Amino acid sequence: MTSTKSADAVGILLEAEDFDEYGGWLLDSQFDHEMGSPYLLAHGLGRPVADASTTIEIPSAGRYHLWVRAKDWVPAHHPGRFQVIINGVAVDREFGANGQNWSWEPAGIVDLDAGDATITLHDLTGFDGRCDAIFLGHNDTPPPDGAGTDARSWRRRLRGLPDEPTPAGEFDVVIAGGGITGVAAALTAARLGCRVALIQDRPYLGGNASVEIGLSPRGETGPVIDELSQRNPDGDLHARRLLESEPNATVVMEQTVYDAAADGRRITSIDARAARSGREYRYTAPIFIDCTGTALLGILSGAQTRFGQEAHDEFDESLAPEHGDDMHHGNTVFFRTRMADAPAPFPAVPWASDVAKDFADLRGQLTKPGIENGPGPVAGPFRMPDPTVRRRMTQHLTHFWEYGQWLDPYTNGEAIRDHLLCAIYGTFANVKHLEPDEYANLELDWVAYVPAQGEYRRYVGDYTLTETDIRSHKLFPDAVVQNSGAFCLHYPGDEKYDFRLKNWIWDTRDEQPYDIPFRCLYSVDIENLMVAGKHISVTHVAGSNTKFMGNGGQHGIATAAAAFLCTKYSATPRSIYQDHLQELQDIARHATTDPHRRESDT
Repeated sequence: MTSTKSADAVGILLEAEDFDEYGGWLLDSQFDHEMGSPYLLAHGLGRPVADASTTIEIPSAGRYHLWVRAKDWVPAHHPGRFQVIINGVAVDREFGANGQNWSWEPAGIVDLDAGDATITLHDLTGFDGRCDAIFLGHNDTPPPDGAGTDARSWRRRLRGLPDEPTPAGEFDVVIAGGGITGVAAALTAARLGCRVALIQDRPYLGGNASVEIGLSPRGETGPVIDELSQRNPDGDLHARRLLESEPNATVVMEQTVYDAAADGRRITSIDARAARSGREYRYTAPIFIDCTGTALLGILSGAQTRFGQEAHDEFDESLAPEHGDDMHHGNTVFFRTRMADAPAPFPAVPWASDVAKDFADLRGQLTKPGIENGPGPVAGPFRMPDPTVRRRMTQHLTHFWEYGQWLDPYTNGEAIRDHLLCAIYGTFANVKHLEPDEYANLELDWVAYVPAQGEYRRYVGDYTLTETDIRSHKLFPDAVVQNSGAFCLHYPGDEKYDFRLKNWIWDTRDEQPYDIPFRCLYSVDIENLMVAGKHISVTHVAGSNTKFMGNGGQHGIATAAAAFLCTKYSATPRSIYQDHLQELQDIARHATTDPHRRESDT
C-alpha cells in the first residue's frame, strides 16, 4: 500500500506508528508524556524481530538529509540496534548505538527519486531497539526534539493535523483510565443511564489485570468485578465486550489524556491524543472521574495531591516510618519461561548482567494471565531454599521483582521498565550459564514490555483514610462501599540486587472488610472531579490496601452512582454528600450487589 506521509517545505516526517506493516515490532505508546511520541519497539527476547515496512510518496526528486529519532537504552553496550533500509539499500549507520537518550540521529544524505519509496526498519538484536520517527529534511537543520510544545506543534504541522483538538462529544460523565476501576465505573454509570465516555491509553482494558500484564483483582471483588474480569481463552478480559453491549457507553482505546481545561475550580473538558494517528480529541462533561491510578486529571487541573510515605506522627499510624519521605511502591515487569523441544541458545548480555549481577532465581513467574507467583528455574546457590520463608505472599516471588521506589514515576517510567528488563534478561542468562546442561532448552516464553504500575500521587479529598481507621473499622456516616484485604507494604533496599525488595509486610489485620467514606472519592478543590482506585484520598499505609484492584473497582462503582446523581440534580460530588447521601448509599449498595439492576427499574 502506498501512502503519502506528512510533508511540507522543511521535509517529510514519517512517524513509526504510521508504518503500513509493523512486522514483529510493537507499538509502545506508554511513555508519550515523557519522551514525546509513541514508538516502535523490537521486543524479540534476544531474537531479531521481523522487519517493519511502509511505502511513502516522495513529492519531488532531490537530496534529503536523513534523521532518525532513536534511543540507545543501555548506552555503554548498545543492545537495541537496528538499520533503516530505503528502497532496498541499508543506510550506513546502526541506530540505537550512539550512547544517547531519545534524540534525532543524523544519518547523512540520501538521493531519492519522485514517486514511491519503501522504508524498512531492520532489527539487529531482538533486544528492544526502538524507533520513534524518520525525517527527510531539505537542509541540515535538526528537527525539534523532546515532548515540549514546539516539538508537538512541528509534528502536527508536518502530519497535517489541526492545532486544536477535534470535539469528540458531550457526555454526562467522562472517565479517564480503563483499568478494573475505570471499567467498573463506566459499566455501572452506563447501566444507571449515564452517557459515559471511557478513555483508555492502551489497546486492552484492565490495567494491571489486562492481558498485557496479567494480575488478578484482589480485595473486595463482588459481582461487577467478577463479571468484567472473567477471561477469554487468550487471556483478555470480558470487560470490553460488556461495555460495548451498553448503548450508553463510549469506549475509546489507545488515547492518552494530555490536557485538561478548567473554569475556575471546575474541569470543563479533557484532551486526549490517539497513539496511532496523533489526532487529538476533546471530551466535555459536567463530571469527570479519574481512574488512571496516576492522579493524571488532578495533576493537569492543579488538584491537591500527596506523595510518598507520611511520618508516623502525622496520622498516628503504627506502620508508618518515623520520618516521611518520597519512597513509594515501584513497578514490576512480569515474565514466563518454558522448556523448548530443542536447545535454545541465548546471546551474551553483559549489559543486562550489570544489573542482574549473579542473581539466578526465576521463580515468581506469571504462569498465565490471572495466575502469578508460579515456579521457575533456579540455578547455582539459589537452589537452597530460605527456611524462614513460608507464606505464599511473603516468598521472594513475583512481586519481589520491583524497581523505581525512589525515582519519579512520572519522568522515569521508561527507565524503570528498562532496568527491570535488564534484570530479567540478566537473570535468565545467569540460570542458563550456571547450569548449561540442565537448562539447555530453556527459553523466554514471554516478557511483558508494559510494567505493572506501582504507586503514584494520591488525591487529597474532604477526608483522608488512615491505617487506624481501617484497623478500628471506623464508622463513617458517608460509607458507600467496602474494601478488604491486607496491608501490603513493599520496602526496597536489597543489599545486592536493586530490583529485589528488601522486605514485604503482608498484615492481614482481622481479615474483615471495612468502610470507604464518599469524602475520600472526590477532590477537595476541583469541584466536579471524582477519583477511584489506588490514588483516592488515603495515606500511604492505608493505600497499601485500598490499591487492590477489586477494592478500586468498588470505588469506581460508588463514583458512578454519584455521577448518576450529579447528572440527576445538576450537582457536584460534595453537594451529593451534603444533600443526597442516603440516595447515593442506596444506589451504590444496589449497584454492588445487583449490577444488572437499572435505576429505571425502581
